Amino acid sequence: MILAIITALGYPGIVLLMALESACIPVPSEVVMPFAGYLAFRDGTFDLISLTIAGTIGNLIGSITVYWIGLKAGRPFVLRYGKYVMLRKRHLDLAESWFSRYGEATTFFSRMLPIVRTFISLPAGMAKMNFKKFVLFTTAGSVPWNFALAYIGFWLGPNWEEILAWFGTFDIVIVIAIIAIIAFLIVHHYRSNGKETASEPDKPRQEE
Repeated sequence: MILAIITALGYPGIVLLMALESACIPVPSEVVMPFAGYLAFRDGTFDLISLTIAGTIGNLIGSITVYWIGLKAGRPFVLRYGKYVMLRKRHLDLAESWFSRYGEATTFFSRMLPIVRTFISLPAGMAKMNFKKFVLFTTAGSVPWNFALAYIGFWLGPNWEEILAWFGTFDIVIVIAIIAIIAFLIVHHYRSNGKETASEPDKPRQEE
């Protein structure tokens, strides 16, 4: 379906698909952009700069839509209706934990992380992140990601699908790393709290 949309619609198809990915709908950019890059290699249907711009515009449209949903509707709405676009509570929890831990910069570097990049706009909206800063960070994170994927597809040419196996392994490694980091932060948090509690001097009992 993804390949058919790109072939039929061209750049508007790229915008549409990348908007869907950033709107919490599981459309993999690892298929969209490399295939378009391959078409640029094959017959010049696209060029890499225009592909990057189209992908980034799509990311912005989807991200802004989800940002406003998070801002106006909040977590209860997302949890109630997210299941219709395959958004689960664990996805939202993961995105929220990253946003709360690393702050607004998460909207930049999470664009290159599996799972998190799709859902990060929700906690940004729920946290009432400055809108201009949100747009800036989203754009800055989307540009290198989209260009890299399109360039890889162009470079691999007819073998562009090889990227899927590589990204499958990459995603697994990143997900394991994310789980490990979260586990470390939780353990560190509880150990720090335990040390603080243990170091507190006993309060003198008040005389009756």
